[in-house]
Amino acid sequence: MKAELGYCSLLLLLLLIIDVWAQQARPRPRPKPPTTRKPPKKEPEPKEPTDFPPVILGPPSSFPDCPRECLCPPSFPNALYCENRNLRKVPIIPSRTHYLYLQNNYIDSVTAQSFNNATELKWINLGNNRIRSIEKQVFEKLPNLLHLYIPRNKLKEVPSNLPASLEQLRLSRNQISKIAPGAFNKMKHLILLDLHHNLISDSNLAKNTFRDLKNLVQLNLAHNILRKMPANIPNSVSQLFLDRNIIEDIPQGYFKDFTNLAFIRLNYNHLTDKGLPKLVFNVSTLLDLHLAHNNLTTVPLFNSHLEHLHLNNNNIETINGTEICPFTVSEDVHDPDSVPRLRYLRLDGNHLTPPIPLDIIMCFRHLHSIVI
Repeated sequence: MKAELGYCSLLLLLLLIIDVWAQQARPRPRPKPPTTRKPPKKEPEPKEPTDFPPVILGPPSSFPDCPRECLCPPSFPNALYCENRNLRKVPIIPSRTHYLYLQNNYIDSVTAQSFNNATELKWINLGNNRIRSIEKQVFEKLPNLLHLYIPRNKLKEVPSNLPASLEQLRLSRNQISKIAPGAFNKMKHLILLDLHHNLISDSNLAKNTFRDLKNLVQLNLAHNILRKMPANIPNSVSQLFLDRNIIEDIPQGYFKDFTNLAFIRLNYNHLTDKGLPKLVFNVSTLLDLHLAHNNLTTVPLFNSHLEHLHLNNNNIETINGTEICPFTVSEDVHDPDSVPRLRYLRLDGNHLTPPIPLDIIMCFRHLHSIVI
């Protein structure tokens, strides 16, 4: 009996050993390497916002025709204030409106439908929007418009069919590279034309672009890409701004027919002594002349009526008062018309060293300030 029990125990132990050995010998499955997922491709940020902020509605108005997104103060019944309202389009303008303020919105196009009844408009401000297009029918409905402001937008050409009644047109800081022939036709009332900070080149200015602007006082073409002085500027112009172009020379007698020219700004161009005819600035009406940041090595001659002269940051090494003095010191200095009127002379940023030559002091008796 004991022998049988011993045999059974031995057999059970043997089976247990075989089972353990089989489990150890069985190949274990290799763990799968962790899956490395590629990060999702990051979409580039949109250049312009895809979701605009909501339109801001104005308070309830006593005028039933007042657009909800605008302000119609009872104290100014002819004014419509729609600026800073996150607008995407121009609302319907009431017929009583004379002054329309739409600056600082998200408007990208201007359609005629908004102006169907706004025939009495005199002033429109559309500055700092995203305007790319303006239907030409818009201006057909505005025969009394005097001031049109569209700075800081995305226009690529001067709007067509502008009303002949305009007195001020401001189109600065756009992307204008095209001025269609006849863009300013019959605009004899225009006093101010501001086209600074655009992409206007010589080829964009036809010979007669400004011909019809008979009463123009200020022309601003600064911050463009002009290489030449613009042709046929009306002789009524008093202020001519051409800073930050790439103008290299001025034609002989360019200013001779101007009857009111008082301010010339040609800073930051490529002017040299060779590009300035000897008496090109001998204009009796000229009061303020800016020629800073050019390539001049000598002081150009100027008329005795000039009061402010800016020549800083050129390559001037010497200054000779005898050469640039508009009159001879032996003349009667008691005659107020014979004494040069220069009051301010700026020469810093050149290659000059103090002291100021005595002949400068003797000639320009009215000098209040000279920077050297």
